[in-house]
Amino acid sequence: MNDRDFQPPSLGELIRTQRELTAMPMRKLAEIVGISNPYLSQIERNLREPSDKVLEAIADQLHLSADSLAMSTRKSDPEGPSEVITAIRRDPDLTRAQRGALEEMYQTFTEVTIANRRRGTAKDDG
Repeated sequence: MNDRDFQPPSLGELIRTQRELTAMPMRKLAEIVGISNPYLSQIERNLREPSDKVLEAIADQLHLSADSLAMSTRKSDPEGPSEVITAIRRDPDLTRAQRGALEEMYQTFTEVTIANRRRGTAKDDG
């Protein structure tokens, strides 16, 4: 397996791993966070995505930041993130959901532009 084959863990896998490293039973974490055991189980199995509030509470109990928890699950670019992505990720005035949406839109726009250039159909809107 080389670096290009590396897949970061999903958010649920990371939460489960961190919970297990702290030797905290699922029921106890769910109780402390204020959610049901089945809901936490679904989060850990990637069947449900936690709200920002729930993610913050889980991260707090696992002694992590919600942003670092969410960021560590993203695929890494071998060249590193662009300056735009870095700025989006660092902006303290955006929520995790807003950062994710902006990052996804930016990546989609750049992928479309690159694909259009390859086909010779890119137009300059400037």
